[in-house]
Amino acid sequence: MLKIAIEKLDELFKAVAQKQTLYIPADRTDGASEYKKYEDGMKLSSKLNTLRSAKDFFFPQTENLADFKMEGKKIEVIDVREEAEDFVVFGVRACDARSFTILDKVFLSEPVDSYYKNRREHGTIVTMACTKPAETCFCGTFGIDPTEPEGDVACWSDGESIFFKANTEKGQAFVESVFGLLEDGDTTKLDETKAKTKEILAKLPLANLSTEAFGGDTLMEHFRSEKWAELSESCLGCGTCTFVCPTCQCYDIKDFNTGNGIKRFRCWDSCMYSDFTKMAHGNIRNSQLERFRQRFMHKLVYFPSNNNGEFGCVGCGRCLSKCPISMNIVKVMKALEVK
Repeated sequence: MLKIAIEKLDELFKAVAQKQTLYIPADRTDGASEYKKYEDGMKLSSKLNTLRSAKDFFFPQTENLADFKMEGKKIEVIDVREEAEDFVVFGVRACDARSFTILDKVFLSEPVDSYYKNRREHGTIVTMACTKPAETCFCGTFGIDPTEPEGDVACWSDGESIFFKANTEKGQAFVESVFGLLEDGDTTKLDETKAKTKEILAKLPLANLSTEAFGGDTLMEHFRSEKWAELSESCLGCGTCTFVCPTCQCYDIKDFNTGNGIKRFRCWDSCMYSDFTKMAHGNIRNSQLERFRQRFMHKLVYFPSNNNGEFGCVGCGRCLSKCPISMNIVKVMKALEVK
């Protein structure tokens, strides 16, 4: 396996950034980390997860879809799309990497979302295996192994070096582009690091969280559960959980009159909001209970029912750490699994 010494990582970043736009997780002044465009001297964050996931690179929070020019009854539709530049996202965790397969099922199914497709084709995902999973992690519940991340290129650290393995053609092209900086590496210490990580994973509080209660024909059983009333009672409907979630894909489309034409934007939306899917007659889900239930039924029942059992959650733990009233998908799963 090829490797580079950690102290030479800046050299690798510089080499990549000379050919493509590079984004890496970097620390913020408030203690969190986020993806930033690489600049000379920028250091890779050691934190487990970024504040928001790498989903932003393919499904941004806001984007301009089209412009319209109007002269009387004549309307000109202006396609504002530009061919995406090639870019690399380095340091994506296994949970976030799996989220792309979920988003792909939504945006790359017919009719294909060409905005999303364009970015996916130009983006190279370089993942980084976890060595210090947090107590809020439960990716294993959904069959994700954080010591064997997916992605175009998978990386591991043994504390001294970063090891690289290409998984796709784009990944192989990435490795070849920096091949001169890499050398063959002994994986003995790396194997020990993986083993220690697995030991930590086995001891995490949510290590035994199961999805068994949501398999088979359980849709109506869960939908009609009386537990939704108590579970949703404290929910603020703030949407924080949906905005930090790497798999949420709801959006709204709005038109804005600039005074010199119309701009049509797509922006993230949340099923937790009272005006979500609001139509002329009103909202089809009038209560917070209904909206709360929709979010978790979609991830745990509706999505897997339509996607060969794949759940709409990757166990990243962001909703556990960010919800202001400490309500999350884990509490819902545990409540609903009890008969």
